[in-house]
Amino acid sequence: MDNFDFKNLKTIKIELTRFMMAYKFALDEMTTKINILRDEFNYIHDYNPIEHVNSRLKSPESIFKKVQRKGIDFSLESIKENIKDIAGMRITCSFISDIYELSRMITKQKDIRVVEYKDYIKNPKPNGYQSLHMIVEIPIFMSDREELTFVEVQIRTIAMDFWASLEHKIYYKYNKEIPQKMLDELKATAVMAAGLDRKMEGLHREIAKMKQADEAEELLLSFGNKNGKLNLLETFIEGRLGIK
Repeated sequence: MDNFDFKNLKTIKIELTRFMMAYKFALDEMTTKINILRDEFNYIHDYNPIEHVNSRLKSPESIFKKVQRKGIDFSLESIKENIKDIAGMRITCSFISDIYELSRMITKQKDIRVVEYKDYIKNPKPNGYQSLHMIVEIPIFMSDREELTFVEVQIRTIAMDFWASLEHKIYYKYNKEIPQKMLDELKATAVMAAGLDRKMEGLHREIAKMKQADEAEELLLSFGNKNGKLNLLETFIEGRLGIK
């Protein structure tokens, strides 16, 4: 009996280890994908929308507490199906437009399937919280199997992340029911943060237009001059066509 129990315990330990490793590997995969996008922007484009990337893996204790709160079965299959934020990633961007552009890039990858998509930017939570949430499913290839694993991805601006971080600290610091006055003030600061994001987005677009105009002018100058002389572009075209 002791030997039988030992074998059972060993099997359970292996299953739990594999279960948690799958989520760790999924985070590693997502981190690699985001780092590739960030490096591409750094080396090829003039602008990188990704400011910060943080990831976290829920502890077994935190998982089981959530299992109890949700009232679901303690089987690994049930946990996997009902708790989709065991592996989490938070990406901080500069501007609101960056959030949607980055989410588009992520969802276009062939091995990623979007399971849930919640836009708390266009539809903020009642307390003012804003962020874009996605649950994605990615394949993890182990020695003897392929595991389809969920990862929660949150994408925010710097202002959204700053507000959410402080709001979280205030709630845990108070450790009681928050007075309505404080809730109203938190909501007001969320509106202020959203206003800041919109103003910075507007400035970003205006500067982008100015930069585009400057680049167009430089391009024209590089191909000719204002004195009516044959420009470089015309010379190149005539050379390719054999016109003399």
